[in-house]
Amino acid sequence: MLHSLINKYNVAGPRYTSYPTVPYWDRDTFSLKNWKSSLIQSFNESNANEGISIYIHLPFCESMCTFCGCSKRITKQHSVEEDYIKAVLKEWSLYLELFDTRPIIKELHLGGGTPTFFSAVNLNRLITGILRRSKLANTYEFSFEGHPNNTTKEHLQSLYNLGFKRVSYGVQDYNETVQKAINRLQPFEHVKHVTELARKIGYTSIGHDIIFGLPFQTLEHVQETILKTKVLLPDRLAFYSYAHVPWQKGNGQRGFDNKDLPTAELKRAQYELGKKLLTQVGYVEVGMDHFALPTDNLYQSMAEGRLHRNFMGYTASKTQLMIGLGVSAISDSWYGFAQNEKNIEAYYHLLKENILPVYRGHILNEEDLIIRKHILNLMCRFKTSWEKDMLYFKELPDVLKNLKEMQKDGLLIISQNSIEVTKKGQPFIRNVCMAFDLLLQRKQPNTQLFSMTV
Repeated sequence: MLHSLINKYNVAGPRYTSYPTVPYWDRDTFSLKNWKSSLIQSFNESNANEGISIYIHLPFCESMCTFCGCSKRITKQHSVEEDYIKAVLKEWSLYLELFDTRPIIKELHLGGGTPTFFSAVNLNRLITGILRRSKLANTYEFSFEGHPNNTTKEHLQSLYNLGFKRVSYGVQDYNETVQKAINRLQPFEHVKHVTELARKIGYTSIGHDIIFGLPFQTLEHVQETILKTKVLLPDRLAFYSYAHVPWQKGNGQRGFDNKDLPTAELKRAQYELGKKLLTQVGYVEVGMDHFALPTDNLYQSMAEGRLHRNFMGYTASKTQLMIGLGVSAISDSWYGFAQNEKNIEAYYHLLKENILPVYRGHILNEEDLIIRKHILNLMCRFKTSWEKDMLYFKELPDVLKNLKEMQKDGLLIISQNSIEVTKKGQPFIRNVCMAFDLLLQRKQPNTQLFSMTV
């Protein structure tokens, strides 16, 4: 039965870190002026009440991991750190000029690339520069992504002293054959060292990222990786499917052929095995592709209905405004999205001209905002309703009609004013959201834009 559902629903679809999804942004109606207006509106509405979030993209890596879909620049020249930090702080100053009061920072996350490519001293300079003209919320969360091979005690201690209490490490898989295929050789001992070091310093939430569906990966490899993970017992886990999108990533996703990738059936078996093993250890599934121990605040936020999803993935609390700093970073004002230049030289040039380095975006209309709320509800709570909050929209009867087949398959329950995804249906949550995605329905692409849902 599971195999037939996989075959039926394994189609290309978004991961819904935003709605509208990036390929359907309306670039014709977007302008820097409109973006600034939506940004100021959101800041004035939310800063004093909940604060803002900041995502800083640090794009440099010393080598190319062939599974990676992130925006990055490969170099071993660490002299690039200085200019990049100056640029990010310049971008932050351009945003500060738009605000009447100091921003209150509730969340700050360093992503990449490889944030720990940067020296501890330079990361300190960067964060100190951001905080110098800001305030901290009463409860705030700072986090960063660390590479197990180059995260040092100096990195961990310096960032901890600045307020960082959460770190996540990219593990992917512990099997050497798989690691060679994705060009990510890192022994278990490295992960063990940095996990225990972070815990000793005082980090309260340590995460590991594990991927299934990688080239040459077997069920035994997934089992081995999770059994080793059990020894370290990180507070939370991202356990997600490899997104094979070589048409978007140029030469990045190479080093193996399509025939080396597991089938959809094997990928789902890998997920089901991993989920079973993680549950036995004591992890609870949170949203899509995430697991946490009951003591971690990601689980607690889910239990209390506070779980949120944005371009950083799942977060333990919501802020209306998220500012993305750095090359390719995406900002979210709730009313609009804006993405920075992906080319570092173009990013530097605009900042030199005192221009926010945005190259595309989208201003949400009334319909977008309604659909966005439904998709957020589904992704974070596996249910949504149109009884309150003006969430009814005229295409809803058609959406419900399109969901009837999923209801027959036991994937969801449709009530008079709501739908709820069943346990059986949770692995297919992306498919459920696609039924609400009006832009996807209206503008079916001629070419594949997204990874497969299974």
